[in-house]
Amino acid sequence: MAMTLDGKLVVAISSRALFDFEAENHLFDQGDDQAYMTLQLQRLNEPASPGVALSLVQKLLRFNTPDYQRVEVVILSRNDPVSGLRVFRSVQSHGLTVERGVFTRGREPYRYLRPLQANLFLSANPSDVQAALALGFPAATVATHAVRATASYPDEVRIAFDGDAVLFSDEAERVYQSSGLPAFQLHEQDKATLPLPDGPFKPLLAALHRLQKAGSERMRLRTALVTARSAPAHERAIRTLMDWNIQVDEAMFLGGLPKGEFLREFEPDFFFDDQTGHIESAARHVPAGHVASGVSNPKK
Repeated sequence: MAMTLDGKLVVAISSRALFDFEAENHLFDQGDDQAYMTLQLQRLNEPASPGVALSLVQKLLRFNTPDYQRVEVVILSRNDPVSGLRVFRSVQSHGLTVERGVFTRGREPYRYLRPLQANLFLSANPSDVQAALALGFPAATVATHAVRATASYPDEVRIAFDGDAVLFSDEAERVYQSSGLPAFQLHEQDKATLPLPDGPFKPLLAALHRLQKAGSERMRLRTALVTARSAPAHERAIRTLMDWNIQVDEAMFLGGLPKGEFLREFEPDFFFDDQTGHIESAARHVPAGHVASGVSNPKK
């Protein structure tokens, strides 16, 4: 029988999102790919340090058992195949079961998201993330400087999402930016019973919900909505999730307060937001990634 990824949660991830390759990447960004390859080969037996998304990947893979493989992680990287040797050596050294990888030597890797049926793409390359989002895939640019996840919840994957332009469309955010807070509040109060259109990360939340329902004896999943909304605009967000038949475990309606300190207390393995200011606030405390979506991220 042919191998298939059908029914799995598929995470495509770049090598820089998974490991700390920032020193090596300095050569890559200078266009000296030969020097980059040489340095990676010199460090072949030196495991790379954890990257921003390593904790998330480690925990998601623990949903797999010998009988049920529910999660697939694939390296999707601008690295060359030779440098990919060190990537897979580092994968092995960190005890990850990752068998598949695509290495494109500087070319755009996002075109392989479709055959991978990816539910999430994490990369340190903003242009690749923007292209993936344009193709309809949940994608985020990891903040490579972000604090790494804590070890407080070894048996629980914890993921936090912003609402507008991430889980939901940017419909309401456009009203806020064009007409101000009072108009936004009135707009959302008037439409409280009307579900918001889907945002770019709704498919990921749905896939995580399916993974949660499938159950695992050794792993749990906990999600949080962390939004700048406040009452009465909270109602439409909750009703939208109810309409999707998807539950989140925690909801924080912060009314514009900085999100970082609240995320510090939630301790997620990853947080997704569309606004760079929120990402910077979060990155001081938790792993975070920028979703270049909606009115706050005009296409260049």
